[in-house]
Amino acid sequence: MQARKAAPGAAFLFLLVLAPAAHADLAAGKRKAEACSACHGADGNSVIALFPALAGQTARYLYLQLKDFKEGRRSEPAMAPMVAKLSTRDMLDLAEYFAAQKPKPIAFKADAARVARGKKKAEEVLCTMCHLGGLSGQNEIPRVAGQHPEYVIKQLKAFKARTRTNDAGSMTSVAQTITEQDIEDLAHYISSLE
Repeated sequence: MQARKAAPGAAFLFLLVLAPAAHADLAAGKRKAEACSACHGADGNSVIALFPALAGQTARYLYLQLKDFKEGRRSEPAMAPMVAKLSTRDMLDLAEYFAAQKPKPIAFKADAARVARGKKKAEEVLCTMCHLGGLSGQNEIPRVAGQHPEYVIKQLKAFKARTRTNDAGSMTSVAQTITEQDIEDLAHYISSLE
């Protein structure tokens, strides 16, 4: 009897976690994003290759990454002081603001042979099953299309080394099947997408 009463309560709490994003404040997010601009650009289009472009990411993914940084499930020394004092509302506002921004092409000339090999490897390891066609992302899965190749390489190597593990094991598993050359090729392919 208790389990039946708990199930609707648990479902309600789950919906409460998802619902706040619908009430995020884009203007507040823009103001809060000023602290992010040095690394990620004012509109989320980073020009620094080791920092990810945030523009056009899904709000859900951005929120969860901020939360993971804040709670120590994802580690990046530069992010620790930035997220330390963020409230849930701050994270939701920031996520919605960056999600609403238009991604811009990065300044990178991809090598055609590496792009071809990277595309083949992406098809082989079924990247589109999670990241969707064009690697545009969905829900908790990031948009990787058009990301800086240096950032892609850094993250794939972190998944392979198991130093980044906030992915429920999916990327960690895939990363075990790819070589250093695959990582470089995938970075060229991913960065060539818009």
